[in-house]
Amino acid sequence: MTLADRIIAFNKSLHFEGKLPAGIHVMNPFREKKDIVDIMTKFYRKYYSDNQPRQIILGINPGRLGSGSTGVPFTDTTRMKQVGLEITDFKTHEPSSVFVYDVINAYGGPEKFYKRFYITSVCPLGFTTDKGDKVINYNYYDSAALTKSALPFIVKCLKEQLSWPISHEVCYCMGTGKNAAFLQGLNTEHQFFKEVVPLEHPRYVMQYKSRSKDAYVQKYLDTFAAHV
Repeated sequence: MTLADRIIAFNKSLHFEGKLPAGIHVMNPFREKKDIVDIMTKFYRKYYSDNQPRQIILGINPGRLGSGSTGVPFTDTTRMKQVGLEITDFKTHEPSSVFVYDVINAYGGPEKFYKRFYITSVCPLGFTTDKGDKVINYNYYDSAALTKSALPFIVKCLKEQLSWPISHEVCYCMGTGKNAAFLQGLNTEHQFFKEVVPLEHPRYVMQYKSRSKDAYVQKYLDTFAAHV
């Protein structure tokens, strides 16, 4: 099996069995929309049809407008079009994907970037809650009850992904606050990686530090260069 085969099978098998706190819903795009499975499959067949080891980059959990709409972390319909996978039935814009693709393009483009890195999330399924008449994203760490419920799922999914050709030397963590603290604690217990390296989350950069975006792109590149 290639790495693409493993990723595709893993995504299609994802199922959250934990007890959700009141008002919280699990978001599983791979079971809710067939089109997303098709898009995701094309993407991973394009960039991961080999068994070359990758370094792992971990976000928080999928959001509705990012991988919740495409099946691929830190992309939206615009970014998918940029890699030759046009989605015509709907359009999404995920600001985090803009930053990530600035990093990818500065690194040398998708072909080069995805040959070295595999992006996923600490929790590979997302969560939502209702706020008035709106559905909003919810993070696995936003309530202690959800974190506790999600923990077995998170550990199981990380163990499975780390059985693939994924480096155990270093993990890049998107998020220097709660996501990093949780992952570093988990790593202390399970010894998944020799080192967890936190980086500012793309959403944080785009929302609060957009004027300094280029500096954060360079920080990502410098960090990657330091862990070749």
